[in-house]
Amino acid sequence: MKKEAVSIVTRLGEILFGLWGWTMFSLCILVGLLVALVVPGQTLRGWLLAGTTRAIFVLSGASVTVRGIENLPAGHCVVVANHASYLDGFLLKGYLPARFSFVIKGEMRDIPIVHFLLRRAGSKFVERFEAAGSSRDARNIVKAAKGGESLAFFAEGTFREYPGVGRFRPGAFVAAVRGSMPIVPVSISGTREMHPGQPKLPRPVPVRIDILPPIDPDDPAFANHRELAEKARQRILGVLDEPDLCLSKAATDSCAST
Repeated sequence: MKKEAVSIVTRLGEILFGLWGWTMFSLCILVGLLVALVVPGQTLRGWLLAGTTRAIFVLSGASVTVRGIENLPAGHCVVVANHASYLDGFLLKGYLPARFSFVIKGEMRDIPIVHFLLRRAGSKFVERFEAAGSSRDARNIVKAAKGGESLAFFAEGTFREYPGVGRFRPGAFVAAVRGSMPIVPVSISGTREMHPGQPKLPRPVPVRIDILPPIDPDDPAFANHRELAEKARQRILGVLDEPDLCLSKAATDSCAST
């Protein structure tokens, strides 16, 4: 009976956290839309949107730990992170310096409000399925990197409901090489358990961001961007308690085709 009572209280706490979390999320998104609409200047707008996004986690009572912030170079760089939940973009937008522009999958252009907010926040979009659009977007990203713009990528391109890190797409690493900017691997843990992408309430699960030491893309140890991508992937796997999906037989060919 005592265990049942504890279970009921725990479940009630989770429901209350989830409802409050969605309320804070909705409120902060509305504030973010207002900022995106009326605040002039990309720098000020980006700083305010970063603060608004961080407020989602602070006001909801989520436990977020950031380790290794000192590993971010003072100058421009390219961040690459694993991807586990819809929350990841909000998380990094809120906890990375506001100077970062996020590279988002092109399908987000089809959601008008989300597209507007992301575009006004300085995000860039990459078409994944249409060749002409993909080439155009890739050129724009390389141009931004050469111009010294700090970029953040979810290098897998999408996320799955089950744990694991798959192959990294080449865009981030090509941009880093062309722009001669260090790659900073970032590990995100906890967001998959907090909200796995299903239409459910978020759960009170601790979230951690590990910002790992940068990798020099000009290091002669890397023969090409594939080796650079694999180095970053292994760095993330080294601190993330999730399996390497490229070790499974079914995924080997896909992972080798980065």
